[in-house]
Amino acid sequence: MDPAVEPLRGLLRFGERVQGSGEGPASEGCTGAAARGRRGAERREPPSRSPAGSMAPAGSTAPAAPLPPPPLLLLLLLLLLGRPLLGAPGQGAGTWSRFARLPYPQDQLFLHDTFPDGFLWGAGSAAYQTEGGWRQGGKGPSVWDAFAHRPATPPGSAPPEPAGGDVASDSYNNLFRDAEALRRLGVSHYRFSLAWARLLPNGTVPLNPAGLAHYHRLLGRLRELGIEPVVTLYHWDLPQGLQDAFGGWASPVLPQLFHDYAELCFRHFGGQVRYWLTMDNPYVVAWHGYGTGRLPPGVRGGPHLGYRAAHHLLQAHAKVWHLYNDHFRPTQRGKVSIALSSHWIKPQRMTEKNTKECQKSLDFVLGWFAKPIFIDGDYPESMRSNLSSLLPEFSEVEKTYIKGTADFFALSFGATLSFQLLDSHVKFQQLESISLRQLLYWISAEYNNPQIFIVENSWFVSGSTKRDDAKYIYYLKKFIMETLKAIRYDGVNVFGYTVWSLLDGFEWHRGYSIRRGLFYVDFQSHDKKLMPKSSVLFYQKLIEKNGFPPLPENQPIEGIFPCGFAWGIVDNYIQVDTTPAQFLDSNVYVWDVHQTKKLIKVDGVFTSKRKRHCVDFAAIRLQISLLQEMHVTHFHFSLKWSLILPLGNLSLINHTLVHYYQCFAGELLRVNITPVVALWQPMSENQELPISLAKYGAWENPETIQAFVEYAKFCFTSLGDHVKFWITMNEPSVKNLTYTAGHNLLKAHAKAWHLYDKEFRRSQKGKISIALQADWVEPACPFSRNDQEVADRILEFDIGWLAEPIFGNGDYPQVMRAWLHRRNSVDLYNFHLPYFSEDEKKLIQGSFDFFALSHYTTTLVGWEKEDALKYDHYLEVQMINDITWLHSPNRAAVVPWGLRKLLKWVKSKYGDVPIYVMANGIDDDQNMVHDKLRVYYIQNYINEALKAYTLDNVNLQGYFVYSFNDKTAPKYGLYSYVANQYEPKPSMKHYREIIDNNGFPGPETPELLCPEEIASCSECHFFRTRKSLLAFISFIFVAFIVTIFFITYYSKRVERRYK
Repeated sequence: MDPAVEPLRGLLRFGERVQGSGEGPASEGCTGAAARGRRGAERREPPSRSPAGSMAPAGSTAPAAPLPPPPLLLLLLLLLLGRPLLGAPGQGAGTWSRFARLPYPQDQLFLHDTFPDGFLWGAGSAAYQTEGGWRQGGKGPSVWDAFAHRPATPPGSAPPEPAGGDVASDSYNNLFRDAEALRRLGVSHYRFSLAWARLLPNGTVPLNPAGLAHYHRLLGRLRELGIEPVVTLYHWDLPQGLQDAFGGWASPVLPQLFHDYAELCFRHFGGQVRYWLTMDNPYVVAWHGYGTGRLPPGVRGGPHLGYRAAHHLLQAHAKVWHLYNDHFRPTQRGKVSIALSSHWIKPQRMTEKNTKECQKSLDFVLGWFAKPIFIDGDYPESMRSNLSSLLPEFSEVEKTYIKGTADFFALSFGATLSFQLLDSHVKFQQLESISLRQLLYWISAEYNNPQIFIVENSWFVSGSTKRDDAKYIYYLKKFIMETLKAIRYDGVNVFGYTVWSLLDGFEWHRGYSIRRGLFYVDFQSHDKKLMPKSSVLFYQKLIEKNGFPPLPENQPIEGIFPCGFAWGIVDNYIQVDTTPAQFLDSNVYVWDVHQTKKLIKVDGVFTSKRKRHCVDFAAIRLQISLLQEMHVTHFHFSLKWSLILPLGNLSLINHTLVHYYQCFAGELLRVNITPVVALWQPMSENQELPISLAKYGAWENPETIQAFVEYAKFCFTSLGDHVKFWITMNEPSVKNLTYTAGHNLLKAHAKAWHLYDKEFRRSQKGKISIALQADWVEPACPFSRNDQEVADRILEFDIGWLAEPIFGNGDYPQVMRAWLHRRNSVDLYNFHLPYFSEDEKKLIQGSFDFFALSHYTTTLVGWEKEDALKYDHYLEVQMINDITWLHSPNRAAVVPWGLRKLLKWVKSKYGDVPIYVMANGIDDDQNMVHDKLRVYYIQNYINEALKAYTLDNVNLQGYFVYSFNDKTAPKYGLYSYVANQYEPKPSMKHYREIIDNNGFPGPETPELLCPEEIASCSECHFFRTRKSLLAFISFIFVAFIVTIFFITYYSKRVERRYK
């Protein structure tokens, strides 16, 4: 599977409809999870099956849904939206406003494209995190060794620091093991660091031959494999001897000592190394090593010492760069830089003040080191103005010496700094974020468009996670996709990417509580064997394809649906207003024209009453007119059992409400819209059951079964002449059902279905079924058999529980029975799944005319427990989130290809059953920007439905959007409702356009000639049901005419006779 699931690369102007983009699940990576949405459903009459779809040629357009334009247009438009890549520092300040202006949701869609030719793909590690062997081969102690070996704290005090890297991944003794892992990945480069204390045990001469030999072996093996080494001279592990003798980086002596160490490395290894990094993340070393003391050497010197240490780190870096530039570059022809780490920050609100604070935050972390090196040799002005008494001064000579001492911009971004080692005071009350793309753009704009090499990037998983590291994959997928967008959309010059890290290791201040490696290491084992995680397969395939190339299944198709396809809209419950019209009032009034100017009722005087008529319900006319404006052919709504039969039986009937429903259905038929009516839909209050039933167990009580059958019979009798499309139960929520309640619900459905089949179908000629909630469930890692088993299990519990007895073998899924048996036998659970008798199985099996489903989103699941808040202990399933997916304001994931996979699953499991997508929709925040998300949602979900019909031969007969309006379903409607007025949203007009085109016709789509539908006559019902009476009246009428004729005839004869 391709790791990307959002293929739309086109970009539209605001106000235009979103372009069609079929979305296919990926073949190379995991696909993502999301929160579930559950809402109402709809139905449509079965269309005739005629293949009318075709794969769309690239660049072609359809009237209802144009295909994406070439990516170049998107790139050009994005570049025009303000990319200040050349100029003085401070131009990065426009980043926030620039990204706030980008078109939504197109800019957030996944980009299917590849990286530039020659792009560098690699993995990295740091010596102290992975090497181990802290006393082997003559290595001296580092500040991290000393920090980790501090005496245990006394009882009652703070817990001790995590264990250190004495052994860690034991890479020192497993050099060829690590090299084999690199070969398996297919990387172009490997970033690693030299342990200063392994080469120079005391920090200065003499040289340690064993350490020198070790790194020669590593470089030689990399050369044999054709892997480019990217070597860091110093990755936080300062020799303890230098800390003891001089005070470490707080001393002005250190820059020269670092220069001497670097000269040794260049001399011995420079012939095999093209890319050098002087040091990693000097911010952390200076601030937390010498300011806060959170990290080694643990000096709590406050801001003053932290800024001084940073000053010396910058001087040391500049010395080493000039050393290489002056003495080694001519022969070794390498490049030297410094690995700078940064966070990303976004304003709480888009105001000028807040964006300035964001700029200041980046100045205080990244700019602290980047501006002196890449701009002018001095600290950012925001630091100078705020820290004048604390910040050391550079002389003019030093500024010139430091300026320009980097051959490329080496960026580190991820879990080491972000949300971990960033003190709150440098956020300046703004919000930290993990947008790598915006950071890359900011660097490009702020520092004159340098070449950028991402030398560390990834996230982390729990230390207990073993090999199915789905969370890690989705973060990796997000970061790499954002890098690709930065290159293709924003013009940022990124030439390499390094995932962190090659293998699990010691994660600094977090010890072994998290893992960041592509390869799993069992730290308790003796041999420290590497085991590939799922992320290895993901990254390996990504490198092979150099990104996320477009795949056929990700492309939208052109084509149309068959004649008679049901295009519908859903309203859970129609707006019912039974207020009597003024014409039904039998009272007599007089108008007081002199005093009150009001009507005054005359007591004791009445007029004759007349029968109620449908025209008396003004609310019906408005709703019908809105539905006509939408051009839908079907309208789905649910009846209110609790209001029709308040006592739960026929002893009390709300005839006014029944008459309202009759009028509503009749008016729908009059305008040629088919009513699709659900007998019951569970809602929060009493599950929408009559209070007498809800009080005594609801569906837990077997008596509710017979009560439902009686209610169904009443509805069939009262409304059946108007309604030909019935749903027994609409979206019964399995999350809120006990097994006993579900058991009774299935029997009630089956009895209602058989009742209709035997007593009403012949005369009413309708159809009836049940509508099930059916969100798709995808394994978080398609490479994982365990994840696939979890996904299959959830599908059976979520859908198969109610579907299998009806559409399958008459009994519950075997997966459910086996799982519950296992749980009940090993745990304290006692979940009893009831058994059907043989007669009940026969009753339930086949009690359907079609398969109706409601679908809103897709959920990712895995078996590895990663996040306790999203872990279901009962089903042993971990919910995972793919952060590259689009999400609604309520965090529902927009995953169009999930609908296609669901439809294929239903077909494969239950055969060629007619299928209706009875509800499909997304929420908004009543903001027109987010209605663009609904436009995209409708466009692409329908296109995936077309793929299922056309390419997969799914017997799809209808599609319904959820929901009709915001009054009855706030945030989900195609009509907004403000100040007692309904207004169509752009998504309504887009849906209407798709309906009018019956899909997505293209130039090569064959024309489909459909017979015109004849509008049904609701008034004709009176005559159809009284044929005998009509025959008698016709006889009397004919006899009357004949009699009149004879009377007239003979009268004239008599008159002539007398004349």
